[in-house]
Amino acid sequence: MFETIILPSISLGLSATSIPGPLQAYLLNITLNYGWRRGLLVILSPLITDGPIIFVTVFVLQQVPDWAIQSIRVAGGLLLLWIAWGAWQQLQSGAKFTADADDADVNSQSDDAPLKIIGTAAAMNLLSPGPYLFWSTVTGPLLVEALAISPWAAIGMLVGFYGTFLGGMSVLVFVFNQLGSIDQRTTQAILVITIGLLVWFATQLILVDALGWRLIHQILTIGIVLAVGAYLGRGWWSHRITRTPD
Repeated sequence: MFETIILPSISLGLSATSIPGPLQAYLLNITLNYGWRRGLLVILSPLITDGPIIFVTVFVLQQVPDWAIQSIRVAGGLLLLWIAWGAWQQLQSGAKFTADADDADVNSQSDDAPLKIIGTAAAMNLLSPGPYLFWSTVTGPLLVEALAISPWAAIGMLVGFYGTFLGGMSVLVFVFNQLGSIDQRTTQAILVITIGLLVWFATQLILVDALGWRLIHQILTIGIVLAVGAYLGRGWWSHRITRTPD
């Protein structure tokens, strides 16, 4: 059972952690803005949303028409664009990014309110086609195989997958937290890259996955890379000028 169920589930958990995706980009954004405590809230979202996702994908999603999957892709892309726009507004307003969450103004209407962070991450999971496709094509069949062996095998599979996945995401939180405490200029540069990743993921969902416009997305990808590079280059040049003695 270990070689056929547990070990594959651990490998899938590592893959889900190490492959860059929208949840990792949002995790980086939250951790750099509000600290590791708020970042840990993001990794709780799969525990909230994956129950219905597992049920839908294993038992239902394979029966729905293609247009429903395309609609999920478009909705997920729009959500990512909204998150990227909010991060851009924070950057333009001169918000100070800190790894200490105690410095943030925590209240029910703040952007760093715990319920809002968890709700946004949960909505991202529910609207992104990634978890549905992942569970319907890869992890779901493994879970069905484990259930055929015994309920304990299925529990072992879920513990192996989520223990590895959530543990790996926790490591990312503390790594991002240390990056955020190094230097504000470095933190803002990483945030700009994160915004670029969010926009790239969003346009891929809408243009490539939903509409099949791969060429247009390739052109936009070049534009995103150039825009991020120009912003980082301008920041580097401004910093160099300010450090140059008269």
